[in-house]
Amino acid sequence: MKSFEIPEIYKSNIIGKIKEVRRKNDKLKKDFSPTVLDFGSVEILIARHFGFCYGVENAVEIAYKTINENEGKRVFLLSEMIHNPDVNQDLLSRGVKFLMDTSGNQLIDFDELNPDDAVIVPAFGTTLELQQELEKRNIDPYKFDTTCPFVEKVWNRAGQIGDRGYSIVVHGKPNHEETRATFSHSKEKSPTVVVRDHKQAELLAEYITSKRTKEQFYKDFEGQYSVGFDPEKDLVRIGVVNQTTMLAQETQGIADFLKQTIVDHRNLKPEETEGYFANTRDTLCYATNDNQEATYALLKEQADLAVVVGGYNSSNTSHLVELLEEKIPTYFIQSQDKILSGDLIRHYDLHTHAEKVTENFIPEKDKIKIILTCGASCPDSIVESVLLKLISVNDNTRPLEDVLREIG
Repeated sequence: MKSFEIPEIYKSNIIGKIKEVRRKNDKLKKDFSPTVLDFGSVEILIARHFGFCYGVENAVEIAYKTINENEGKRVFLLSEMIHNPDVNQDLLSRGVKFLMDTSGNQLIDFDELNPDDAVIVPAFGTTLELQQELEKRNIDPYKFDTTCPFVEKVWNRAGQIGDRGYSIVVHGKPNHEETRATFSHSKEKSPTVVVRDHKQAELLAEYITSKRTKEQFYKDFEGQYSVGFDPEKDLVRIGVVNQTTMLAQETQGIADFLKQTIVDHRNLKPEETEGYFANTRDTLCYATNDNQEATYALLKEQADLAVVVGGYNSSNTSHLVELLEEKIPTYFIQSQDKILSGDLIRHYDLHTHAEKVTENFIPEKDKIKIILTCGASCPDSIVESVLLKLISVNDNTRPLEDVLREIG
């Protein structure tokens, strides 16, 4: 796989060594068990897969290369390049300006742009409508395009099955940049509808089986369907694609459920199924899958708590938190600064959408086991700083050099 030039500020000798040891010992990536760092009074269980994925490294390389090669010119990002506050803040500190926020709200009017400006498309991709806005101003939307190749793969697959007469069901968060981009590209080829979760898929199934009226569909899926979408004819033949950062099992579960709904409704034989439901398993992102499988492996371990690091608006990171908090106390933080002391941690609550402070988050035990992982947009340097902070909250820990020597 291609290697990328990543700024030193995002690298970590400690995390880099851990990843390299695991790569050497597990070249086929079949071992999802965590790396165990035994510091004596504290044991850290680090996920097998975490941190910058291919798409993020690609975006980071292009963005910093664009800044370096366009000295003296104005550099803009359509919106946050990735969902990590430290990366985006560093870009801002280097003079980059954001044209929109992550919800698509305008921060700088497009009319302020000129053809000499460098405009970077974020890793999530962008909509055809926004590409056209740039082209109107003689700005090439593909010149500084950091769109993840795996996101483009979803667009291409949607286009292929759209050409074969299927409508597209996109599993994703309707307001997420990637989902908005996928929806925009998909609707050019085929009628398209977005489902947020399994509950909405169940609702969609009632339109597939004609249990609900067309008029009600437009209320239930307001803002989530393409212009002219007709549930009576556009839900006869469908294919499911996804926002790449969603839970892979949930996407597959939704696809399997809708497929079975069609099979039962039409009393289809196995050989007839593909005529009504397109196979789109190959749109699931490898990095999202690996990170989630590594998290399932963490859940098999006995631990006292879990710490997940990443941007609070990061979809893939949020899903890791959801998986872990079902079993053990889980703390979602952006950086080591959120660990206020050995007794206090400021962390993000996915349910209230706000930070809160928890006291005595580390139990009083002779040996504490802590799970540590992060999302695909979190730099290794931040994971290192969190690791070191977690070690420091306990006395009598073994030297880091000795522990790293033991892993290889």
